[in-house]
Amino acid sequence: MPRCGVLAGPPGREACPRVLSYRQAMGTLSSELGAVLEQAAVVPRVYADANIPVGLVGYMRESLGWDVYFVMEHADLRRASDTEHFRLARQLHRTLVTLDHDYFDDRRFPPGETCGVVVLSAPDERHLARVLSRVDQFLLRQERPLPLSGLKVHAHLDWPVAPVEWPSR
Repeated sequence: MPRCGVLAGPPGREACPRVLSYRQAMGTLSSELGAVLEQAAVVPRVYADANIPVGLVGYMRESLGWDVYFVMEHADLRRASDTEHFRLARQLHRTLVTLDHDYFDDRRFPPGETCGVVVLSAPDERHLARVLSRVDQFLLRQERPLPLSGLKVHAHLDWPVAPVEWPSR
């Protein structure tokens, strides 16, 4: 009887029936990573800067199912400048979520150099969570790669007043 691990036996003997061919044992890169890539395309990827409350980050992760890169979990980024956060969010291909209205300065933070910026406004964490639910529904769950790429949005309690219309690209 042939030893297992041998793909083909000597002439006249068959290979071990438990040995799989190379093609049976391993799929292609796309077949192996397909499910991961599909999920990644569906899950919004955001960069939460230092002024986002910890409870809100938990809400984004647990209730909304977002992939959140939270700067307060990285000691070297806690005191980084707004410019550094803007650059890193773009480098990581994540939409920047913040409470900081300084990001509306197009000279310092050019829209064409971003994967999207969402500036939140609400009086407290509970209302911020409501605003984030709307952002999730109207902006980030669109069937577009990096749905906010090149855009800045001010999301607040009265937003959106009409269905969101995407600019042509």
